[in-house]
Amino acid sequence: MLVMKAKNLRKEINGERLFESVNFEVHQGEHLALFGKNGSGKTTLLKGLLGQETFDEGIIHRNIPVTQWGWLSASIPAYPQMSVKEYVLTGMDEWYQAKKNLGRLQKKLEKQTSEELLTAYETAYNQFIKLGGYELEVEAEKQLNQLSVDPTLWSTSLHQLSGGQKTKAQLAKILIQNPDFLLMDEPTNHLDQDSLVWLEDWVKNYPKAILFVSHDRYFLDQTAHAIVELRHDGVKRYPGGYTAFRTQKEIERREQARTYKKYEQKKKEVEESIRNYQQWFQKAHKDAGQNDFLRSKAKKNVSRLHAKESELERLEKKMGEKPRVEKGLNVSLEGSEFSGRKLAAIENLTFSYGEKEILKEVSLTIQRGDRIAITGPNGAGKSTLLKLLAGKLSPDTGDVRLNPQTRMGYFDQELEMLNREETLLDNLLSLPDMTQTMARTILGSFMFRRDTVHKTLTSLSMGEKCRAAFIKLYFSRANLLILDEPTNFLDISAKETIEEALMGYPGAIIFATHDRYLVKKLANRVLYLDKGGLSLVEFDK
Repeated sequence: MLVMKAKNLRKEINGERLFESVNFEVHQGEHLALFGKNGSGKTTLLKGLLGQETFDEGIIHRNIPVTQWGWLSASIPAYPQMSVKEYVLTGMDEWYQAKKNLGRLQKKLEKQTSEELLTAYETAYNQFIKLGGYELEVEAEKQLNQLSVDPTLWSTSLHQLSGGQKTKAQLAKILIQNPDFLLMDEPTNHLDQDSLVWLEDWVKNYPKAILFVSHDRYFLDQTAHAIVELRHDGVKRYPGGYTAFRTQKEIERREQARTYKKYEQKKKEVEESIRNYQQWFQKAHKDAGQNDFLRSKAKKNVSRLHAKESELERLEKKMGEKPRVEKGLNVSLEGSEFSGRKLAAIENLTFSYGEKEILKEVSLTIQRGDRIAITGPNGAGKSTLLKLLAGKLSPDTGDVRLNPQTRMGYFDQELEMLNREETLLDNLLSLPDMTQTMARTILGSFMFRRDTVHKTLTSLSMGEKCRAAFIKLYFSRANLLILDEPTNFLDISAKETIEEALMGYPGAIIFATHDRYLVKKLANRVLYLDKGGLSLVEFDK
């Protein structure tokens, strides 16, 4: 069954084309991943399909009404007066309105009674029970429990939740709603590993249609039946998950390059033939003089020249543009020399926030060549541990010992290492011996080009801020990198470039992440932090 069909969709932003010629279908039971670089218009496309945005051209055929669609947004709307549980219950809008109506009538009955009011209350109550009654509240609590949302948070205002908790609240709402077509924008954002595993399993077993955006490569491999790549000139569908997509793209790239090279060779041959015919015709026409026979023979060969010119024209149309190599980050990280074995050691470290103990007698040694991944649930203290190691926090008890030769480079989720009021260019020009040309070259290698270099850091997107933070690491000459969620907010192309740079980095690295691809590619030790303690995790490299 066809769920939805998009036909010739076009969208412009401030007069500039975002995308055009977007054509694709979603069928019942399909799980499709919408894929593209940051800024390609993925979220805009999803919102347009929902009717929250308008397209400049195109038609959307919806065989399932939008009221039966589910929507998980990357940024949850603010509901300052709404509790978590109440928000989840809005997934059943008819039930939610019936409950509100019942509550209004109940308040009226407390002030006065009348036959008319009692009849209205009875009608409202019967409608409420018919739609699920109080059993639906039990179901909402069940879904929140299933997603490990602490019961103490159920009555908390939604806007007070962390990013991961807000995502879970949206998921609980969707579970209550049970939509016939589900759209999700970055559903894995802010989720810890246990929640990611649960979500993967749920998506894999969801029998209805799903269209989602994600930069989590492992999640894409586990859940996507096909990938729909969004480009400025349309979309193309590739079967399978991310690994299959990459393989197909590489085959496609090689085939395009081979075909273009073949056309180039043929074009040279045709151009050479045209030159020869032109030279021959000019000479033959001159030699013919007034000889009618020779002049007629020369004219006949002109048709061959025109045929070759037409062949060249057809060939150039077939060739199209030369296959473009996508521009990406050009990053390499260098470290200062380190002759010792041990760079840093944490000994019996304990740390609390107020009454809440976060870390208890934690010990860890970081040696030359280490690639240590710190994993664990949200709130376990991963960022805190890295801040203590970097000297941003002081332990309650215990020590952090550094080798005198150790130079640290620190990357944190809040990107506090950046001077946000200065422009990107000014940040670099403030460094010793830095010239305008050098600064622009460095910024260009991090995909900051033209007028972007004059942006202040406050005006950058989170992905751009992450790239700016890596510029700071570029100049730190550190032999120990401390990285807190280094690939958050980056698109997959940027993530993979950063990974390659980190793999080639000569120093030691300790990093906290929920990115399972990054852990598998980079780590040689994986530690799990939970309930104040660290434990070593066995993992397949």
